[in-house]
Amino acid sequence: MLHFFYLFFSTIAYRPYVFVFLACYLFLAITSIGWKRTALFSCLAFVVAFLCEWSSAVAATGFPFGLYYYINTTSDRELWIAGVPFMDSLSFTFLSYVSWELATTLLAPLRVSWRDVKAVNAEAIRRSWAVNFLAPFLMMYLDIIIDPVALLGDRWFLGKIYYYPEGGSYFGITLANFFGWYFVCFVIVRLFVWLEKLVFAESANLTGGVWNYRYKALGAAGLYFGILGFNLFMTFWIGERQLGIVGVIIVLPILLLILLKLHQSQRENFQTSAATE
Repeated sequence: MLHFFYLFFSTIAYRPYVFVFLACYLFLAITSIGWKRTALFSCLAFVVAFLCEWSSAVAATGFPFGLYYYINTTSDRELWIAGVPFMDSLSFTFLSYVSWELATTLLAPLRVSWRDVKAVNAEAIRRSWAVNFLAPFLMMYLDIIIDPVALLGDRWFLGKIYYYPEGGSYFGITLANFFGWYFVCFVIVRLFVWLEKLVFAESANLTGGVWNYRYKALGAAGLYFGILGFNLFMTFWIGERQLGIVGVIIVLPILLLILLKLHQSQRENFQTSAATE
């Protein structure tokens, strides 16, 4: 048990960037859906991600990420669980949530002004099937940037922790991996929506930690692009200029989509205000 806690705290020291993103996720999630639902979402996301990673890499079924293998060279410095790095499965908690919340922001009506940005009826929107299909796409979009530079982890402080035995067609990454990310996020979101109804009665108090603050609707976008920005920075830092430029080009449509959503919402809010005067 002492060894477990040693490895757990050693993981925090060894992978501080993961836990910075995790802390941001916990703040956004708790203030948006409450600490009870955040706890349920976190546990669910971790378990689903772990099972899928174990199935693909350790059991060598190749489902759902395609066939790849972990390289265990850090088990003396960080926590591994049944052949899977703890921080890998943990990362899916904030990656899936931020994609889910950003999908909600993109599909929900927004009240936009210079003083605030709020999503209208976010609770109902985030449970919709439209969001359930869009969120996995946004997480898969993250992986288009994340996995190519992660595969080159031996050239930065991530380290070489996995490889594809037959390589991949996109900067060494297999297309199956991207479909796997879509599948994992889809399952996490849909299972959470189902479990939320099952575990929590309609009358249950789920507002613990919920907090309204200015520009709350932009929090998910901030974390989403923070994750993208970190990985793009590392891409250029290790000298992969071509990969970095491709990544920037890939990111621009999502950024443009968010800016257009904000502009359209602000215009609609202005027209509505003018019509009521």
